[in-house]
Amino acid sequence: MIPDWSSERRRMVDRQLRKRGIHDPRVLDAMLRIPREEFVPPDSRICSYQDEPLHIGYGQTISQPYMIALMAELLELTGTETVLEVGAGCGYHAAVLAMLAARVITIELIPALARQAEQNLQRVLPGINVTVISGDGSQGWPEAAPYGGISVAAAAPDVPEPLLAQLADGGRLVIPVGARFDQELRVIRKTGSATEDRVATFCRFVPLRGSEGWH
Repeated sequence: MIPDWSSERRRMVDRQLRKRGIHDPRVLDAMLRIPREEFVPPDSRICSYQDEPLHIGYGQTISQPYMIALMAELLELTGTETVLEVGAGCGYHAAVLAMLAARVITIELIPALARQAEQNLQRVLPGINVTVISGDGSQGWPEAAPYGGISVAAAAPDVPEPLLAQLADGGRLVIPVGARFDQELRVIRKTGSATEDRVATFCRFVPLRGSEGWH
């Protein structure tokens, strides 16, 4: 029997997000509108709205719904920004960000995943304001900088300097930083030449790969 996906999404928003402190109405609406089940592999579709990450192949995962919503909320987007996402994965997080920003650039190191993300986004949301790039996201994407928000979906050993350099004045970088298996989710706000850095929570992400990531 095919689940009632709209009911599953509503339950996810009510139980996993609102009850755990996600309050931004635009983020909650985006999580309610984007069909997560369309972005996960077919053999995991029944688990689409469980409160856990899901494997999408190539050693990568789609983060749990709560973490995606939290990272989106921490960016504090108004809808006018160009946003960079590092780690496109299956394209789901980029789809959520596209509901909150004017434009999203999402970059993926694994070419097959970049193709999958682009196909998913165009199939589910034709004409969506997302550009998928295949490349080293740890270096950012200078061509579209500066960014009002940068979201990194993999854990770095330290904050990559190229990402800080591409952050707009007043912009926010949300990134997991730490060891390979346990990290801090950090929010870095840029003001002129200075930055403010705070820890939002503790987390566990797959390692960031690329020149500024883990080797």
